[in-house]
Amino acid sequence: MQLNLRIMKIAALVSGGVDSSVVVHQLKEMGYDPAIFYIKIGMEDKDGYIDCPSEEDIEIVSYIAKKYGCRFEVVSLHEEYWDSVVKYTIDSVKRGLTPNPDMMCNKLIKFGVFEQKWGHEFDKIATGHYATTTELDGMTWLSTAKDHVKDQTYFLGQIDYLQVSKLMFPIGNLLKSEVREIAAREKLPSAQRKDSQGICFLGKINYNDFIERYLGKKEGLIVELETGNIIGKHQGFWFHTIGQRKGLGLSGGPWFVIKKDVNRNIIYVSKGYDTKYQYGNVINLQGFDFITRDIWGDFEGEKNVTFKIRHTPEFTEGKISKTGDLYRLESDEAVQGIAAGQFGVVYDADSHLCIGSGMII
Repeated sequence: MQLNLRIMKIAALVSGGVDSSVVVHQLKEMGYDPAIFYIKIGMEDKDGYIDCPSEEDIEIVSYIAKKYGCRFEVVSLHEEYWDSVVKYTIDSVKRGLTPNPDMMCNKLIKFGVFEQKWGHEFDKIATGHYATTTELDGMTWLSTAKDHVKDQTYFLGQIDYLQVSKLMFPIGNLLKSEVREIAAREKLPSAQRKDSQGICFLGKINYNDFIERYLGKKEGLIVELETGNIIGKHQGFWFHTIGQRKGLGLSGGPWFVIKKDVNRNIIYVSKGYDTKYQYGNVINLQGFDFITRDIWGDFEGEKNVTFKIRHTPEFTEGKISKTGDLYRLESDEAVQGIAAGQFGVVYDADSHLCIGSGMII
């Protein structure tokens, strides 16, 4: 009897960094022959203000493709990126919110527009994210990586079921040190390359320069929350975010941004590492979306969960409840820097399965 075996067709999104480079090696070791894609999302407005340099990245990815004998294609999603992720970021900052463009990039670009334009040719899309997937009851769940420090499930917290069911994370079961070792052993050009830092679309562009380009400057007051004393001036509330300590230009600190008055362009700060105004125990989430399925159904009472409100290795234990369309997280341990506009990503009580996320209000 002849068996009809078909090897899965896999698209590997490779950026030129060590993580995605090792993804290609891992896929080849698993017996796959991935097609490699480099997504150009260098942000540039109509005046040509910003263009993230990609020549070195493409050079490295091209080398990886030749080394492993893979089809290689550079695709541009510049316009789509501007219309979705960049516009979302500017609009959020203008409203006094703290955006998360990396989450939107994953949801709307890497696993959104790319999937619609090119991904339909493939069975799976592989990336260098530190995450895993888990099959339970015939369904795919986003789950945490072996390397808890590098775990990137927070940045994937806005994807939907169709997206997660098509994703592969070939380095999710490796530690970062193991990824570096593989890259060095295989003599990959990215082996010693530093990890990228900061917002995905900015490249080497300074964040404040980017914000100033689109929102300008407007002098405002810095006020001590407890006393109401004016202790300094700033150039626009949009340059500052809740929990910020550096870049305030204040002496005698540490000073932390506690809240913003968007209408009056005032930044309120509080002094000291342990000021109570930095912390809160209640986090309200709107627009909560489940990744795989609504595991709670007709919600009653409270459920034990863990959660994150930013990309950190630590999970916070707490309970979640629901009133109407609003989900509320409560924790015994006070949480620092709760910022409207960011996302609360909720996991099961064992901090393994990623359930879903909502925007902090």
